Amino acid sequence: MAKTLVSKWLIAGGMGALVVAMAGPAYAAEPNAAPNASDPEIIVTGIRGSLQRNMDIKRAASGVVDAISAEDIGKFPDSNVADSLQRLPGISIQRTGQRGEANGVTVRGFGGDFNDTQFDGRHLSTASGNRAVDFTTIGSDFVSRMSVYKTPDVTLGSSAIGATLDVNLPKPFDRKGFQMAAKAAGTVQDRNGKVVPSGGLLLSNTFADDTVGLLGYVTYRRADTTSNQVFIPGWIGKQFNTCQVNAACTDAQLSNAANWNKVGWFPQQIGANQVTTEDARIDGRIAFQWQANDKLLLTLDDNFSRQVLHQQSYGYGAWFNGDDLRNVKFDSNGTVTDFNQFGTPMDFNAGIQRTINQTNMFGANLKWEATDNLKFDFDAALSRSVLNPGNNGYNDNMDIGYGGSNVDPNGSFVSTPCTNGVCTRYSTILGANTGATMLGNSANYLPSIHDVGPAGNAAAFTNQAVIGNHVIVRGANYYTDLVKQFKAAGRWEQENLKIDFGVRYSEDKFHQESQNTFVNGTFARYAGYGAPSGRTGSIAPLPASIYQGIISTSGFMPGYSGNVAPALIKYDPYAVYKLLDPTGVGTAPAFDPSTVLGVKEQTYAGWLKVAMDADLAGMPFHFSAGLRDEFTHLEASAIGTLPVNLITVTTDPTLITVGSYTPQQAIIKTTNYNYLLPSFDAKLEVTSKLTLRADASRTLTRPALSYLKPNITLGTMRKGSLAASGGNASLKPYLSDNFDVAAEYYYKKNSYFAVNGFLKYISNFIVGGVSTQSINGVTDPFTGQVAQFQVNGKINGPDGVVKGVEIAWQHVFGDTGFGFNANATLVKTNRNFDTSDISGAAFAITGLANSANFVGFYDKHGLQARVAVNWRDSYLLTLGQTQGGTFGAEPVNVNQQVQVDASASYDITKQVTVFVEGTNLNNSTYSTYGRWSNQPLDTWSYGRRFVFGARFHY
Repeated sequence: MAKTLVSKWLIAGGMGALVVAMAGPAYAAEPNAAPNASDPEIIVTGIRGSLQRNMDIKRAASGVVDAISAEDIGKFPDSNVADSLQRLPGISIQRTGQRGEANGVTVRGFGGDFNDTQFDGRHLSTASGNRAVDFTTIGSDFVSRMSVYKTPDVTLGSSAIGATLDVNLPKPFDRKGFQMAAKAAGTVQDRNGKVVPSGGLLLSNTFADDTVGLLGYVTYRRADTTSNQVFIPGWIGKQFNTCQVNAACTDAQLSNAANWNKVGWFPQQIGANQVTTEDARIDGRIAFQWQANDKLLLTLDDNFSRQVLHQQSYGYGAWFNGDDLRNVKFDSNGTVTDFNQFGTPMDFNAGIQRTINQTNMFGANLKWEATDNLKFDFDAALSRSVLNPGNNGYNDNMDIGYGGSNVDPNGSFVSTPCTNGVCTRYSTILGANTGATMLGNSANYLPSIHDVGPAGNAAAFTNQAVIGNHVIVRGANYYTDLVKQFKAAGRWEQENLKIDFGVRYSEDKFHQESQNTFVNGTFARYAGYGAPSGRTGSIAPLPASIYQGIISTSGFMPGYSGNVAPALIKYDPYAVYKLLDPTGVGTAPAFDPSTVLGVKEQTYAGWLKVAMDADLAGMPFHFSAGLRDEFTHLEASAIGTLPVNLITVTTDPTLITVGSYTPQQAIIKTTNYNYLLPSFDAKLEVTSKLTLRADASRTLTRPALSYLKPNITLGTMRKGSLAASGGNASLKPYLSDNFDVAAEYYYKKNSYFAVNGFLKYISNFIVGGVSTQSINGVTDPFTGQVAQFQVNGKINGPDGVVKGVEIAWQHVFGDTGFGFNANATLVKTNRNFDTSDISGAAFAITGLANSANFVGFYDKHGLQARVAVNWRDSYLLTLGQTQGGTFGAEPVNVNQQVQVDASASYDITKQVTVFVEGTNLNNSTYSTYGRWSNQPLDTWSYGRRFVFGARFHY
């Protein structure tokens, strides 16, 4: 195989030499080239200077490229890189509900896993198990520029169906001589009300007649956020019994299989949380450059980032079982819009979480000008990311509560399972006939919970005298990702001909493992709620010392209608652990062998690119053709175990757990694939102002690393709902054939209008299919039959088409200082989710949404002000809800969102600037829903954020 690859690259090199030998004089006008790095540089600062540089980059590029540049050293347009990127056409963002921050970008409808994020042309490692980079872990203070390659440059990579995003960081030779930039700021969120500090310092200097340079910076950023959430983790599809529309069912009705014929979806859980997050991040960089002579330039750099997230959450949750719903009302789509459930328990949850994301990348680059025509670029880098280094992360949660039903042969409630026409009966002491009503569209209405409180007494909802402990959900993840990469590239250039060639090797080694309280039975060991609820296995009432107060839910979700339960209880989960630890084997999580995944991915790439400038009927014409060959060898390993038997838990009558497992065994699978990835770019300068483009290419996106797990993992197991998931180490990458046509009109300085149409034909799409199957022949303890699991797996399957148009307009109103930047993106696909499909085979392309952005600005007399309005229409985020999947992977849709941000700064002197920034000024919320708009999932209110401070630049 290695010989084959070497032969291909030798052939490619020979083709390049042949083209050079045959190249004759070309009739061409001088292209709009980017400024040469050796030319004297006059740096224009401010908003208009940044926009002009962005426009120049776009105009000079051979393909479709957009860029965001720093307005001055230490002054990137936004505090989050993704926030700036969303101002570009074709780009929208995803936000974290807990913090409201932009953690990912979607390019032309393709999310983070379809985009390749690089630092100075080097692939950045990420310990998430996905291909996407979390942009909240990337500091923006001293980013020089971020370029978005929407059509591939084979010299940079072709492993992104969405785009290649290249973050350019500062180097000492960017601005020779002594440079210093400093920033100090305070940040406050309106709901949290706590001002927290941020700051940064950059120092750079060149020595020895500007032949040696050293740059270093360090930044610290802190942001505290308190967010409110109302949630339904998933809508479970099932066949309902016709009797469930009534207040009660009989043994005969429940035993008659013909009565189970109503298809519908119900919420398995409903609740609310308040989450407080402390997000602290440190970024640092050291860069060294040495110009040994006119021909050699050496650059060494090391980049470090560490983000520490501390979260505290308090909430409540009610759990529902589909067979036990009564008074059920359905809409025409089968959505359960109202119901009651006998004996529903009420859980109060408290969680404390620490997550650490740490990345370090070291790189070395040598540029050698061998001759006037031939240049080489050698680059090597080592990037390592760790989630929770030293296994120092944790996610500790405790549920306490009251209620629930108890098996009772004389109980008043009739439920399944049924044997020989006789069904199980239940009674309750403190459980309520709790239910929920879906009032309307999830963009305006919350799921409205009703009939809550012990024995239905809402006034006693938080009565500590009846509360006992329930389940223990503790876990800890440890992921690592190590990326090694080496590149040797060359360019031969004469007048109007450029030939690029090179080879690249990269190795990505990913490892994950986790601990949890499911594997050792701790999860439900003390789950009974205690004597007040008529159950054993718990302490009740819990001592007053664990409680820390009450959180009112009045005005919990601004702008929404619907009932939320009266209050949340604040309590210390660790205090409950201390009460329980002496009673048994403890509350700590244990290592879970089924979570282990190791992936080693080796990629060998070689490329050849020829670019020519010519004259076409008196018009400058620029053409480039490239070919990249990528061979990948992948090895995935896991630890396999299978359940031997399933058992019920006496302290929680609806819960199923594994009694024992088969012995552990190693599972290792390998796969190889090889693809040729061509690209063509043509640019015609019709006039000095009008440019036309046409581009064609093939790109690929490799499967998320977490998809490659070669074993089956059991999920949540409840009465009537057995879930599992399985990976597929043989997955092939997504492939896309891409076509672009564009017209760009640069009608005056800092102003242009552009229209770009694109078409992507994607094959090998990876889909999550849900299959019903047995696992090791284990028996369902409720039915006595072989257990049937809903197994969510990944396969290469359908193809799809995505097409759209991007419209961009940038305009400056003469010398007034006023201007705007506006764009809109319209996209569509032939693969939309079919809400009527319950076969389990429904497939759709995710992430596609129309979007529009408007930025109005003023930049004159030392005053800079900007207002940004960003709109994204509703879209399909993913397939697969946290709970659910009977009828295939259930969709998660995002409601449309508008967010308004603003910033202003004033130059007190040439060196000192004061500034203020506000994000989400319109108090926008983030909400998701299922198959239909009245199936709410998550609704988040994350409030407004304000930053104020000063910058110093010398």
